[in-house]
Order: sequence, then structure tokens, then C-alpha cells
Amino acid sequence: MSETITFASPSELKTALNQQQYIASDEIATIMFLSQQLGKPLLTEGPAGVGKTELAKAIAGATRRELIRLQCYEGLDETKALYEWEYAKQLLYTQLLRDKLQETFAGATSLSEAADRLANEEEVFFSMRFLLQRPLLKAILSKEPTVLLIDEIDRADAEFEAFLLEVLSDFQVSVPELGTLTAVHRPLVILTSNNTRELSEALKRRCLYLFINYPSIEQELAVVRMKAPELSPKLALQAVELVQSLRTMDLRKSPSISETIDWAKALVAINAKNLDQHVLETTLSVLLKHENDLQRARRTLLRPSQGNDFDDLSNFRRIDRQN
Repeated sequence: MSETITFASPSELKTALNQQQYIASDEIATIMFLSQQLGKPLLTEGPAGVGKTELAKAIAGATRRELIRLQCYEGLDETKALYEWEYAKQLLYTQLLRDKLQETFAGATSLSEAADRLANEEEVFFSMRFLLQRPLLKAILSKEPTVLLIDEIDRADAEFEAFLLEVLSDFQVSVPELGTLTAVHRPLVILTSNNTRELSEALKRRCLYLFINYPSIEQELAVVRMKAPELSPKLALQAVELVQSLRTMDLRKSPSISETIDWAKALVAINAKNLDQHVLETTLSVLLKHENDLQRARRTLLRPSQGNDFDDLSNFRRIDRQN
């Protein structure tokens, strides 16, 4: 693996993130820089789809580190996050070594003596070859520096969050059969949360904190131009302004940045020239994924009084405020 990269300043890191096609604000670049310099985990919160996971991917690419991802969910426990013993593999080895085991037990005069002899061979059956590494242990034992992404920590239970605190404090794990395993390199840790539940103060104390909100028009336009360069500048601006306006509505799920990008690419695919009524009627579901949201947006956007030309979205904003 290539030598990992560190950065001398937030501006240098910001440039590196841009090269990974991640448009970072000064705040994002600064907090990410401090996380690397101070060796502290970074907790990023914000609405779904604003680029929290993409930030982890971008920093992994910028620093030339392997990205190890732990996707959190309700019911996640230590065995799924840390390690499991491959009992089936152990059993297979036991069957293959049956003759050798019989030699080990030969001459034993009691069960106690046989058990003692077997105990002397435990390291054969409880060794790293039978340890199935899950993301946390993989990040700890990696011989190369890594980025550890703990995605959607708010979906995990409070009990798992408490367990995670211990791991993040020392970056070491105690495996009863093997002893204490300590990180070769402390991973760069990024946790994401969509605010579905309140995280503990103990976890927040151990992390630097970054709230990522929906981007400004200028930032989102820069993302669209980077991800869909074939879209005309005029139509790109129209699309971003409309998405920004949709986010001011009382929707069940506002369009994310990734959905803005998908829509921009869709407009390129259908060779759209303007955001006319036909284009909106046929492509709005790329942005909105709930029927009630679609109906509300269509009622607002496609009112006859607005006509078919969406070069000027001022009428849309005025109508939306009235709603």
C-alpha cells in the first residue's frame, strides 16, 4: 500500500478533498484537519444525504488509507462489530487432526490428565487463524493506517454505544483466549449520525463534532458542475435553485445532495434544455421518493398560472411561502 499522507494545514486538506471530488467548506476542512492532528474521532451529524459518509470516503482517498466501514443497525452487538470464532473451521481442524489428538491422549490415566494435555494444545485451536475479524478488530489490527467509518451510529443501541466508548478510548481489545490486542496504527475514526436518537454525552466528549447541513446554492452548484459537467450552466443553476426551494417545503424527505446529482445526470440523459412542465412531470420522482411529497411538489410547481417556463423560480418561492 502507498505511504499515507498527512496535511500541513486545513487549506491543504481542503484542496486534497476537492481532488477527491468532495466540495468541503472551510469548517469541514478545519475540523477534519484537527481530527487527524489530535488523533480524536470525528462525530458528524446532519440530515441524511448531505455527504457525511462521502467525507469518510474522500479523506480515505486523500490520505491513501484503506476505508473500513462498520454499518450500524438496531441489534448490532460485539460479535458482529468486533470478532467471532469460526467454530465450523475449528471443528474441521479437529476432525483432520483426530489421529494426532489420539496420540496426545495416549497414556493418560485419567480424564483430568487428558484435559490437562488438551489444554496445552489450546493455542492450536484458539489462534488468529480461527478468529474472524469484523470491522472494529480489522481496523485495530491492520498493519497499515486506516480510516474507520462507523456509519449511522444513532441506529445502534445505547448498549453498543457504551461498548464502543471502550474501544475508542484505548484502541485495544481483550480476547480471553488470546489476550489483549492493541492497535498497530490508531485509525482515523469518523462516526456519522442522522439524528434519529440523541447520542450520549460521553461519546460526544471523546469526539470532535461537526454538523453538516444542506449546502448553499453556490456549494451545491459546484458539486453539480463537478459530478455532471455535461449539464449546461443555465440548466444546472435552474436545477439547484429548484432543489433548494423544495427543501423549504414541508416534505417527508427533502432531496439529498446525491439525489440532486442523480437528477442532474437524468437531465443530461434525456437531453433536457429547460425545466418545463413535461420535464418536471416525468423526472421529479428522481428527487422525491414519497408519493405525498410528489403530489405536493407537483401541485405547487405545475400550477397553470406559472406557465411552462421555469427560468424564473421566484413565483415558486412565493407560492411555497403561501403554502
